[in-house]
Amino acid sequence: MNTIKYGKSICYSGYRKGQSPVHNVYPEYTHILEDLKILEKDFDYIRMYDSGQHTKMTLETIRKESINLKVLVGMDLLGEANNPNCSWGGNYTVEEIAKNIKYNQQQLHQAINLSNEFKDIIIGVSAGNESVPEWNENLVSSGRVLYFVKELKKYTDVPVTYCDNNYYWREQLKEVAKEVDFISIHIYPVWLGSKVEEAITTSIREYNEINALYPEKQVLITETGWPTRSNGGQIPRENANELNQMFFNTEIDRWAAKNNIPCFFFEAFDEFWKGSDNLDEPEKHWGYYYDDRSPKPVVLKQK
Repeated sequence: MNTIKYGKSICYSGYRKGQSPVHNVYPEYTHILEDLKILEKDFDYIRMYDSGQHTKMTLETIRKESINLKVLVGMDLLGEANNPNCSWGGNYTVEEIAKNIKYNQQQLHQAINLSNEFKDIIIGVSAGNESVPEWNENLVSSGRVLYFVKELKKYTDVPVTYCDNNYYWREQLKEVAKEVDFISIHIYPVWLGSKVEEAITTSIREYNEINALYPEKQVLITETGWPTRSNGGQIPRENANELNQMFFNTEIDRWAAKNNIPCFFFEAFDEFWKGSDNLDEPEKHWGYYYDDRSPKPVVLKQK
């Protein structure tokens, strides 16, 4: 049943200070090469979120430089419907929705092309990332996700999945679950208010729920982790620190290895383009490494 064999795994997005996909300022070849040489020492797989310029250059670099990493690629989907439930966006004109649908179709074509061109490097392709949840400003229906899954399966030979939180696999994604080659779940107890002492049990329970619901499918964890700083919003400041990250990530990594579960930790490097202008915004601080590429304690612990 296992489609993806176990390997040490991490999410990778190489945007450094002054770089951002929002402003179309992408990492240079030398930056990507430096990142990949760091990551191949400790990981077998990396996960990327779209099929655009950064992902393509990363795949090209892996091939050209014979980097010992395999890649799970994805599709970056924009909103195909208005979402009044989102407090920070999601209101589109008819013209904007039409433009987004066209963009999503382009992402599909790019994902297909990359999956075929680099099928020796790519271990799987995801038909989106947290696109279904009602809080997402880029809302896409589960029916459209199902369409993307079927198209990817039709035109590629690599395993196909879709990545989302535990909750949505229970009901809204049942039809998607039937079609994908493997199920990809995200587990973030820290966002749900869990303290690190209870977070391990919470995470294992969430995984086991989906594994029991779909016993005929391999279930991967394509995102989990712990931030090292917070501005005190949804995640209390005292919960976000390097010690808690080291404890949580190390324990989950040990459990995943024991059970042969590929588990992608979020994420490789801190990214300052994410979230608000507040430097303590937790979205900026999930990395195993700081923005300057120096390791955090979680890396040193695992060596």
